[in-house]
Amino acid sequence: MGLKEVIIDLFQLDKDWTTRMVMAMLVLGVVWGLLGVIDSLMVRTVEASWGLGANLVLTPQEYYAGITLHAERDLFGFAQQVIYAIFIYFTIKLLNIQPRAKWLLGLGFILINISMMFMEGPILIIPASGFDNYFSATIWYYLSPLGIPGYSMYVASPLFFWGWIFLDAFTYIDGFWIVYHYYLASKNMKEKLPVPLVYFLMVTLMFMIGYSGVTAADVWDILAFYHVIGLDPIANQIAFWIFGHSIVYMAWVPAVGALYLFIPLLANRPLYSDRMARVSALLYLIFSNNVPIHHLYMVNLPVELKILQEILTYSVVVPSMMTFFNLWATARGANVNFNVLTAWIVTSFAGAIGAGVTGISNATVSFDAIIHNTDWVVGHFHAMILWSIVPAAFAVLYVMISMMSGKLWFSRGLAWLHYIGYMIGTALLIVGFELIGFYGIVRRAMIYPRVPGLVDAEVMATAGALIADIATLAWALNLVLTLVRGRNARLEGLSLPQIAGVVAMSLEWPSNISLPITSELVKIARKAMSPMIGMSIFGAILIVISAFILALAGNIYTPQAWLWIGMLTIGIILAAIGSLKGMKSI
Repeated sequence: MGLKEVIIDLFQLDKDWTTRMVMAMLVLGVVWGLLGVIDSLMVRTVEASWGLGANLVLTPQEYYAGITLHAERDLFGFAQQVIYAIFIYFTIKLLNIQPRAKWLLGLGFILINISMMFMEGPILIIPASGFDNYFSATIWYYLSPLGIPGYSMYVASPLFFWGWIFLDAFTYIDGFWIVYHYYLASKNMKEKLPVPLVYFLMVTLMFMIGYSGVTAADVWDILAFYHVIGLDPIANQIAFWIFGHSIVYMAWVPAVGALYLFIPLLANRPLYSDRMARVSALLYLIFSNNVPIHHLYMVNLPVELKILQEILTYSVVVPSMMTFFNLWATARGANVNFNVLTAWIVTSFAGAIGAGVTGISNATVSFDAIIHNTDWVVGHFHAMILWSIVPAAFAVLYVMISMMSGKLWFSRGLAWLHYIGYMIGTALLIVGFELIGFYGIVRRAMIYPRVPGLVDAEVMATAGALIADIATLAWALNLVLTLVRGRNARLEGLSLPQIAGVVAMSLEWPSNISLPITSELVKIARKAMSPMIGMSIFGAILIVISAFILALAGNIYTPQAWLWIGMLTIGIILAAIGSLKGMKSI
C-alpha cells in the first residue's frame, strides 16, 4: 500500500462529502488533542520533578504555557471540533438529508484550526519592550486587562485576541449550519426528533448561547487593544464567564446525548420516558447558561447575587436526576453483553454521577471559599472530563469510525488495552489532584512544600497521566490501523442499532484468554461455592490486605491512607452483600 492509498484511507477521500468533511475535523481534532496531551505531560513532569528532587526542568514561562496550551488544544481544538464533527455527521446521516452551504462548513473548519495557531505562539510580530510573543501562557488566566497595551505592562500579541475571535466565528458558523439543517429536516418530519438528536440540537444552541458573553468580551478586548474604546475589567470578566460555566455543559451534555443513544441500543429496549428526556433537555439549556459568576464567588460582588447564582447552579441537578433515573430505568434488568461499548457507556454514566457530586460541593459558596482555585477544583473537572465526557466520546467514535469507513476495528486487544490502561491512569490522576487540593495547593502551582504526602500525590497524578496517555496512544494506533488495514464489514443499508450491534460483537471481552490450569481451578471453585460466597471471601481478603496498607503507610497523612479506607470499604460491601445474599438472607 502506497502513501497515496494511506492518505485516502486516513481522510476517507473516496467517501461522500459529509464523511470527508467530518473525517478532516476528526483527524485535526485528534492531532490537537495529542499535542495537548504532550503539554499536560510537560506540566506533570515539572511538578513531579520538583517534588522528587527540587528540580525545575522547564522555565516558568514554558510551564504556564504548557498548562494553557493543554487547555486550549484539548478543550477547543480537540473536544469542541470533535463534538461538532459528531453532530454534523449524525445530523446528516440520521435525518437523511443532503448537506447545503458546504463552503460555510469548510470556512468554519479553517477558522478553528487557524485560531489554535493564533492563540498559542510564539510568533514574532513586534519586538518591543514589554511585548511577549510567547503569549500562550496568557490564554487561560482571563485576567482582563492583562495583555492589553495601555492597561497592562505585560502586552500580548494581538494574534492571541484574534485567535479567540476566530474560535467564536467557528462556533457560530458551524452552529448555524447545524441548526439550519435541523430546520430543513423538520419541514418534512411528521414525528418529533429522536431524543439523541434533540440533545445534539440543544447542545448546539447551548454553544451559541454560551459563547455570547465570551464573544462580547473578545470583541471588547480587541477594540481596547487598538485603543478604540475603554475597558471595564470586572464587567469584561463577568461577560467572559457567561461562557465559563456553560462550557462545562457544552462539553458534558453531548455525553448525555450519547447515553440516550447507546443505553437503549445496548439494552435492546425503548427509552423508559421519552417525555422526561425532552423536558430534561430544555432544563439543561435553561440552567447551564444563567450562572455567569459561578466561578467568580471570590470576586468582590454583591453577596445576594452570589447566593442567587448558588441556587441557580443547584437547579442543574434537577435535569441530571431526571436523566439518570430515566436511563437507569431503561437499562434495569436488561441482559446486556459486556463489550468495549458497554464498558465506556457504563463508565460515562457512573463517572458523571461521581464527578457531579463534587460539582455540587463546588457550587456551595462556603465550601468554595475553602477549595477555591485549589487542585480540588482541577480534580473535579478532570473527573467530569475523563470519567464521563471522554468515555462517551470513545463509545460514539468506536461506532462512528466503522460507519464512516465501512471497516471493523483492527484489534480487539488494543481496544481493551486502551480502556483498562485509561481507567487505571485517570483514577490515579484524579485522586492525586484531589489530594493535592486537600493540602491547600492552588492550581497552577509550579513549586510547593515538599512534604511526603503531597509529593506522593503529585507523583501519583503524574504516573496516572502517563499511564492514561500511553493507553490513548494505543487507541490512536488502533484507529490508524483500522482505517488503513481494518477488516471490511457489510454495513451498507443497516440501521444504526444494527451497526452498533456488529461493532459491539467485534469488541467483546476475549473469552479465550486463560490458562488451562486456571480454567480447571475455576471449575473446581464453582462446584465448591456459589458466586456470592466467593464474592464475600474476596471482600474478606480485601479487608485483611487493607490493614497491611494502613500499617505500612507510616502515618495517616499519605495517599496510602485513602487506599486503605477505599479498599476497606469495598471489602466490607463485598463481604456483606456476598455473605447475606449467598446464604439467601436478602
